[in-house]
Amino acid sequence: MINSGLRISLLDRSRIRAGEAEPAALHGTVARAGQAERLGYYRFWVAEHHAVPGIAGSAPAVLLAAVAGATRTIRIGSAGVMLPHHQPLVVAEQFATLSAFAPGRVDLGLGRSPGFTAPVRRALRQTDRDFAADLGELRDFLHGTAEVGLHPRPDGPVPLYVLATGTGLRIAAELGLPVIVGGPLLGVGGDPAPGLEALAGYRRAFRPSPQQPQPWVAISLDVLVADTAAEAADLLLPEAWAMARSRTTGVFPPLEPVAAVRAATRTARQQQHLEQTMAAAVAGTPAQVERMLAELFDRAGAAELVAAGSTFDRAALAASDAALAALFDRR
Repeated sequence: MINSGLRISLLDRSRIRAGEAEPAALHGTVARAGQAERLGYYRFWVAEHHAVPGIAGSAPAVLLAAVAGATRTIRIGSAGVMLPHHQPLVVAEQFATLSAFAPGRVDLGLGRSPGFTAPVRRALRQTDRDFAADLGELRDFLHGTAEVGLHPRPDGPVPLYVLATGTGLRIAAELGLPVIVGGPLLGVGGDPAPGLEALAGYRRAFRPSPQQPQPWVAISLDVLVADTAAEAADLLLPEAWAMARSRTTGVFPPLEPVAAVRAATRTARQQQHLEQTMAAAVAGTPAQVERMLAELFDRAGAAELVAAGSTFDRAALAASDAALAALFDRR
């Protein structure tokens, strides 16, 4: 059974569907946030991707403003803002402004992934930046300890989270910040040992901070729930096929219907990538998903699930979100 003290949240990347206008993906994200609040999810995250053809979520602060207006109680946040693409002061101002509209509900997750392609990286003026220094500077702005004052001043704290790999875990430990780690780091679909050792290192090196007195870990991975295991596997296919195409052609496309994915001609390499992506997800019936998540939480000592699943069929995704929420409902 899943521990009753664990939190559950959704991460929506604003995935575009084949045949729909791109703004529909953003409206779908806002609608999903409203449903997540009604289902009792603790938090709703959005992401940042630049110039990726299959993703409309390029401006998390702007999108979160729409999400804030459509919700009342659920926490909202970025998972995350890619800090090397921005000046820390600007990010602090954006999230302080968000906090003015949704006081006490805003979280700021920060990562450092590069742009999708070389032209995108050039367009972002991406250069080598000291992520730890930028993160510390951003925290100083939000805490009011920087030499430049932040306006508007947040009514309360805007908690920071680090989207962490090996180096990110070290930086988070030094700054005393909570981390969000991907399922593959923890061996979902592979060997868990390296990721578990990295998490152990984070916990050993952790320096308590005013925000976080002790280490804290959330797990992010694709989670999809359906009535049967076969139906859940079908839900995974559109995203897995998009990933396989991106890794073999350099193009990350919109989500396609399951039937179109099944009919698509694919190379042996694409089939391998598709199977790897599906193996790195948690999908199945409610009982199967509950068992897999309980094992993963126990192994990682995590406190929150960040469920990042997506599929072409929005109604099926909504049903999956409802079924997943029910696994954590202890009312």
